[in-house]
Amino acid sequence: MKKYFFSLFIFSTVFVQAQTLLLEEIMKGDAFIGHQPYNQRWSADGNTLYFEWNPKNEISGSTYYWQSGMQEPKVVDENAFDYSTVNIESQREFEEVFYTKRGNLYCYDKKTKKIKPVYLSNERIYAVERAVDPAIVFFQMNRNVYQLNTKEFSFKQITNFRTGSESPKKEKEPTYLEKQQEELFQYIKDTKSKNDWFAEKSKKNPSDLPKSIFYGSASLEQLKPSPDGKFVTFRLSDYPNSKETNVEHFITENGYTKSESARSKVSVSNLSSHRMGIFDIEKDTVYYVSFAHLSGIKKHPEYYQEYPELKEKEESEKPIVMVAPIYNKKGTKAVFEARSQDNKDRWIMTLDLATGKITEVDHQHDEAWIGGPGIPNYSFGGGVLGFLKDGETVYFQSEASGFSHLYTVNLKTKKKNQLTTGNWEVREASLSLDGKSFYLTTNTNHPGNREFYKLEVASKKMTPILNADGAHEAVLSPDEKKIAVRYSYKNKPWEIYVADTKEKANLKQITHSTTKAFEAYSWKAPQVITFKAKDGTSVNARLYQPQEENKNNAAVIFVHGAGYLQNAHNYWSSYHREYMFHNLLSDLGYTVLDIDYRGSDGYGRAVRTGIYRHMGGLDLSDQLDGKEYLVNTLGIDANKVGIYGGSYGGFITLMALLTQPNTFKAGAALRSVTDWAHYNQGYTANILNFPETDSIAYRRSSPIYFAENLQDRLLMLHGMVDDNVQFQDVVRLSQRFIELKKKNWDLAIFPVEEHGFQETYSWIDEYSRILKIFNENLLEK
Repeated sequence: MKKYFFSLFIFSTVFVQAQTLLLEEIMKGDAFIGHQPYNQRWSADGNTLYFEWNPKNEISGSTYYWQSGMQEPKVVDENAFDYSTVNIESQREFEEVFYTKRGNLYCYDKKTKKIKPVYLSNERIYAVERAVDPAIVFFQMNRNVYQLNTKEFSFKQITNFRTGSESPKKEKEPTYLEKQQEELFQYIKDTKSKNDWFAEKSKKNPSDLPKSIFYGSASLEQLKPSPDGKFVTFRLSDYPNSKETNVEHFITENGYTKSESARSKVSVSNLSSHRMGIFDIEKDTVYYVSFAHLSGIKKHPEYYQEYPELKEKEESEKPIVMVAPIYNKKGTKAVFEARSQDNKDRWIMTLDLATGKITEVDHQHDEAWIGGPGIPNYSFGGGVLGFLKDGETVYFQSEASGFSHLYTVNLKTKKKNQLTTGNWEVREASLSLDGKSFYLTTNTNHPGNREFYKLEVASKKMTPILNADGAHEAVLSPDEKKIAVRYSYKNKPWEIYVADTKEKANLKQITHSTTKAFEAYSWKAPQVITFKAKDGTSVNARLYQPQEENKNNAAVIFVHGAGYLQNAHNYWSSYHREYMFHNLLSDLGYTVLDIDYRGSDGYGRAVRTGIYRHMGGLDLSDQLDGKEYLVNTLGIDANKVGIYGGSYGGFITLMALLTQPNTFKAGAALRSVTDWAHYNQGYTANILNFPETDSIAYRRSSPIYFAENLQDRLLMLHGMVDDNVQFQDVVRLSQRFIELKKKNWDLAIFPVEEHGFQETYSWIDEYSRILKIFNENLLEK
């Protein structure tokens, strides 16, 4: 008990010296910092900038707008035109912009600035697209494609997809009473004859609607009309009936527990099947695309060689998933991509709509998994793919060089051209209006920056527009003359700025979001340092150092979550509470190291896939090498180093204590994965394959298999209604500790919290416990 009071005395004394930071305040998050603006976007005429903001700390934010000459942004009137639902990018050259609001179709005239309702209905309208003919607008409703002719002002349904089967229902045998009625009564005979006559007549005089396309019980997805209105592509998907997990809620309004279904667990049985179809509108016929001859589609992954039962398995066509085509401006060429569901292959193909024939443009293979910025991730969203203005050249991003860069391929000459090169990444890319340049977001000067450049396609010259340290989230105005920028620095939260689109542009600040309480403290701009891992790899980390007079020779290593995420960067962290907590720790004399370990974002393919088939391998060894840096370079006491993190960071904390005992004096593991066989499909199967086919990878990567090694002080913290890393994970590991008679661990549970905590009181409780475990175990007793 005396030792406990001594640690509290140290804490309170140093805290008075620091003067400013209270755990109860910083754990309020944005309520203490100030709510930062986001989702900046331009009006169709480029004169108005819109964004979401909550400067008054209300329950919910509002849409704000700003125009040149205004002293400060103002709240948008609720009845004003809402640009958040308008696809301006695809309608820049049109005078009338068609968009949906609350599921209804509207038209906005750029000249008159007037809005007119086009189609109001209880049925939700979505997926508005423009055709090559400016008078034609496509939209979707009830899983079918419709056409609006603005010149004739006529509507037309151009697909007729229907569930079920086109096979006629087998007529059931008439019952005894039905036979009797027809036998006895002429009226029944006459009625039947009339019904048969009308049925026959309707067959000879079919509806004006397109032929029905029956798709059974599959999911109808990815409907997309071609710009010339001649074809509609679609995807039919069959998903397995995967067993879902349940999340139990114990704190409810009525006092009874409530069970909610959640995701399934990673399994080879979760693989789905997909078919890509084409509907020829003029011929009123459907045909399907064959992918049987794609490069590598039957090749087994290399890890099969480690398993006798898989090594000799007969090769077969991999299950793949494909997305809707992208068209050139005239609609004469179509390009799309597909991925194998083991995510080791990505194909970019052209599609001949008239025949359904595909032609391979590029094949990317990775024995780990395909990924990187500008490339669709495991959830198969986003990515850079399109046509240059010539309509014959396709552009895309690839990690073929080891870093994600921009490439082009000419469909006529088959010539492939790499537009950007270097040990840095293209984060985002968009084609300019004239088609001669790309606007790029990159990390050219430093892995922890997000810079903005203009790239000339012909010369490959890159002109810096915004390249100061920090992050620039840039959105061009429709005429590309101005940029709306969301910018932040290490110790400066996000704000909205505007700039002219020119070399080394100057930013003009539009918003001011931080509170007086936040501004009262001198926030540290942590140094981003580099140390060498044992295998020679350069590893970046954020370093927080205390004042020399406060230094206690103890250190804490923070492990960021998500795995593929970056936190040792030059801009405001999404881990803002942790950032403030690290300031508090350094005020108390601790040194804090926040490492971008192997698997992190921003450093190219080798780092991204460094954890393939062994989580808790190189990603953990980077933490161990980080400790060596603290001890050997900064003079930290090797017996006074702790480690903590949440989600993936919690997992690494567990692996550190359970596979490297006596390395860290104490660890705090928040919402941690304890057994990867119990996590989700999309994330886990990329890195560890499937538990049924690669059990070696799962066993060496899961903390639960190393529970017997626990020797150091461990605190686990978990939300009970976490539907991501579920509460069952920490319960299973707790049971292992109990059965193994381990005593130096604690579990703190939070009954109302999900994966990301919401309530300030939960944050305060959680970080009070983390601070306590470090004070009690790392400081001299």
